Amino acid sequence: MSVHTEQTSDGSRLEPARLRHVLGHFCTGIAVITAQEDGLPPVGFTCQSFVSLSLQPPLVSFSVSRLSRSWPGIRRAGRFCANILAAEQQPLCGRFAATDGNRFAGVEWWPSPATGSPRLAGALAWVDCTIEAVYPGGDHRIAVGRVQDLGVSAGEPDPLLFFQARFHRAAPTTPSGVAPAP
Repeated sequence: MSVHTEQTSDGSRLEPARLRHVLGHFCTGIAVITAQEDGLPPVGFTCQSFVSLSLQPPLVSFSVSRLSRSWPGIRRAGRFCANILAAEQQPLCGRFAATDGNRFAGVEWWPSPATGSPRLAGALAWVDCTIEAVYPGGDHRIAVGRVQDLGVSAGEPDPLLFFQARFHRAAPTTPSGVAPAP
């Protein structure tokens, strides 16, 4: 099997490993996208490409691998809940990124208010959506969701961040954006 490469403007080869390395310098949050078709077990996957897309109308977006085993159930359900993970939920991130096992075994969740998609306990925030559109995106699909309801957790938990292939916590700052002295 050969790896497809592209050429850059200077003629160098754009290898997938190089692309992953460079784009790994962009810090992202982590979400778990969940759904449940009527009468079937819930499905979900770890996602670091969840973003706000539009305020009017209220839209969000995420990308999902064409090889995802969870996506067909989410697509058929026509709805999903994006569960934005808190720093303490790193093990949950790993569970929903795994390719085998029951991802929901022992995980506390309840139906989201608008769509009934699984809302994970302890999530920093949640965004309950219906699928508005799906577009091709190379080896992924780009899903657009119309926000039906959303909320944040009580307290002020730190977000789970991903940067250079590792998990991180956000550094606290003052209102001016400067980190407080230790």
